[in-house]
Amino acid sequence: MTDRIRIFDTTLRDGEQSPGVSLNTQEKLDIAKQLQKLGVDIIEAGFPIASQGDFESVKNIAANVKGVTIAGLARASFLDIDRAWEAVKYAEQARIHTFIATSDIHLKHKLRMSREEVLEAAIAAVKHAKQYTADVEFSAEDAFRSELEFLCRVVEAAISAGATTINIPDTVGYATPTEFGEFIRDIRAKVPNVDKAVISVHCHNDLGLAVANSLAAVANGAQQIECTVNGIGERAGNASLEEVVMALYTRNPFYSKTTGIKKEEIYRTSRLVANLTGMRVQSNKAIVGKNAFAHESGIHQDGVLKERSTYEIMNPEMIGLNINNIVLGKHSGRHAIKDRLFELGYNLSDEEINKSFVKFKALADKKKEIKDEDLAAIVENEVLTVPETYKIEYLHYTSGTQVIPTATLRLGKGEEMIEEAACGDGPVDAICNARHRITGITSTLQFYNLQAVTGGKDALGEATVKIQPNGGSKKTYLGRGVSTDVIEATAKAYLNAVNKIVFAQMEGEEHIERPEAGI
Repeated sequence: MTDRIRIFDTTLRDGEQSPGVSLNTQEKLDIAKQLQKLGVDIIEAGFPIASQGDFESVKNIAANVKGVTIAGLARASFLDIDRAWEAVKYAEQARIHTFIATSDIHLKHKLRMSREEVLEAAIAAVKHAKQYTADVEFSAEDAFRSELEFLCRVVEAAISAGATTINIPDTVGYATPTEFGEFIRDIRAKVPNVDKAVISVHCHNDLGLAVANSLAAVANGAQQIECTVNGIGERAGNASLEEVVMALYTRNPFYSKTTGIKKEEIYRTSRLVANLTGMRVQSNKAIVGKNAFAHESGIHQDGVLKERSTYEIMNPEMIGLNINNIVLGKHSGRHAIKDRLFELGYNLSDEEINKSFVKFKALADKKKEIKDEDLAAIVENEVLTVPETYKIEYLHYTSGTQVIPTATLRLGKGEEMIEEAACGDGPVDAICNARHRITGITSTLQFYNLQAVTGGKDALGEATVKIQPNGGSKKTYLGRGVSTDVIEATAKAYLNAVNKIVFAQMEGEEHIERPEAGI
């Protein structure tokens, strides 16, 4: 038993399995670097056997993200385990995470294996992984719906075979906190060698209880929590990292547990994951939602003004949310922008700073006051992105109730300038038709969102699109764009997604249907 709870982040594996989410290699690396900065103990970087793209991403993260354990997921299969090791072996601290289901419903309908066959497979998988690394985690998929005595046999055998971490997942989010806490307590009591491994939990949120179940497990002896930023993941998602961490911190007198998370990096991490995945944080989301520290009720406002603790149990600055933003304008210099970006957590190269400054000046000519949110939107949407194979050089559109929407679009491709005009059902459709004529890439729109970055009629509009290339591709590409003109923002978002398609084709990233990974 220890007072230190390990935080195992699976945003890049289980989180990326969220419907419609697909990150490229650079985006995964950016998130992994931020997770290391956040202070997580283990990053589950992906599922290397899933595809060549997944393999390369895990390998890239293992080679370039230091000071944190990098884990690769593998089924209880020698082929999976070999592939996982090939990816994670470049890490300073490498972990192989292998799993097999233990519930009778999975054994009968999915695996079509007997209990003894599953037990043997679990032992063989752990022993095989142990040949590569001392750090081996074993997960009993659908553990909570497994028969307790059999589960304890599997856990004991996995530890004897060399597993140093045992994960007990509530794979389908079926448990309640009281039940799950007792379940963890019973496992600790019934497995004789349990003290030789770290007990971990991985809770899903199908009933909205993932965080509560994880905390109940901690209260009953769990030493590691598997979670994701913003709670993203399969179906209703996973336990939310920020909620788990802040609950343990805020209620430390009750739990008496600590984590290594740098809380001031929480908001920045949440925003990065939301932007790169396209999964926006709901306004009333605990900890990181935009209303989490907002007070509209007069009684609440009066109380907070007199004493913050009357209605706030956390300080927003604690999670890195700066509510007293400095205001930048068109007279601000490059040095001021560079310093502010650093304060916001962006460690940019000179080239990226120069690009940010050019974009900032262009926006400052249109918008009187530029706040932190505007600056962050510029960096995340227009600077930290894939190379611009195509770039908007000129855009003109007409639309109205009595006219046919038309658009003229000129794109730069290196030194070449290509211009096309097209009509459409609306100005955005017309722009997309012109874009198709230039790039030759057609797609189907899967998702579209437009929101204001800040308030006011001159607010920066942030557009997000998710498109799927036509021609049988199952992969979707996320595009983002910002502008004070919402049509231009949308056009930028579409082009950003197209540039990602071109980049993926140039990089030769292979994406195939993922195998089952429902821990």
